[in-house]
Amino acid sequence: MLELSAGELLERLAAGSVDRELVDPDGVVVVLTADDGAAAALVGRVALLPAVVAGPAALAAAVDVVPESDADLDAVIDTTGSHPLAATALALLLRQSERRPVAEGLVDESAVYSTLQAGPEFAAWRAGNPRRAPIADDERPAVLCERDGDRLDLTLNRPERRNALSARMREDLLDGLGVASLDDTVAEVHLRGRGPSFCSGGDLDEFGTFPDPATAHLVRVGRSAGAVIHALADRVVAHLHGACVGSGIELPAFAGRVLAAPDTTIALPEVGLGLLPGAGGTVSLPRRIGRHRTALLALARPSIDASTALAWGLVDELEQ
Repeated sequence: MLELSAGELLERLAAGSVDRELVDPDGVVVVLTADDGAAAALVGRVALLPAVVAGPAALAAAVDVVPESDADLDAVIDTTGSHPLAATALALLLRQSERRPVAEGLVDESAVYSTLQAGPEFAAWRAGNPRRAPIADDERPAVLCERDGDRLDLTLNRPERRNALSARMREDLLDGLGVASLDDTVAEVHLRGRGPSFCSGGDLDEFGTFPDPATAHLVRVGRSAGAVIHALADRVVAHLHGACVGSGIELPAFAGRVLAAPDTTIALPEVGLGLLPGAGGTVSLPRRIGRHRTALLALARPSIDASTALAWGLVDELEQ
């Protein structure tokens, strides 16, 4: 960890290249301690800084994450130290997230995600987490699709895996969303999850199963459920409950309205896998809660509850 004032960091970047002390494959967290009149000038200089920059809300324009407590800062330092490639890649990507168009953001996110898939941190996680045997559910739809007049209900249907998002579920979800895309008489699309959780994130047993990261990148971009939900946002209502992890919050955050049951918990654990949010979370969450809280959730908080999500604006209403 390096503690610097805004002016001191600006001096380190003034030569047009990054000071060697700020480039470390083991991860660097720069903590800005004060604005000595240089914060405004620093904003345009940190875009290529390969470090996680933390600091107070008064310096928000120049930092990646605004810790709300000493525990938050300690967690950011620990996460960056244990997964420096993923944490730093997330910080770099989020710096432009609020200004980047949705389509461009999804492409950029997928490219960085694919790069990390080929990296040592994800390889170490995959080696330590053997895949489980698949559940024989091939005959059952992974998403239930029911039409009632101008209302379409889409229900994630892998309750025994807490609706982990598999490739098949993604395709079934895209098929269901396609009904609304092609039919303007569908006035409402309600997205739910069957069982104890809305969605526990991507199916970990499928992580790394594509033949190569480049192929995975093209599939991820071309078959983006987040892009479709965004296009339909004014008609989509997401109903959250239980665990909403990774893609389980990244996708519903694209919806025009997000409702959450009181038992909802939300987490972005991907950095701990050597990755970053890959279902659109670096695009959808910053548009709801800003890039600083997105980084805080990904780097410092194991999870947040429904009340916190409501206060942040990640959900719009609590429902019983």
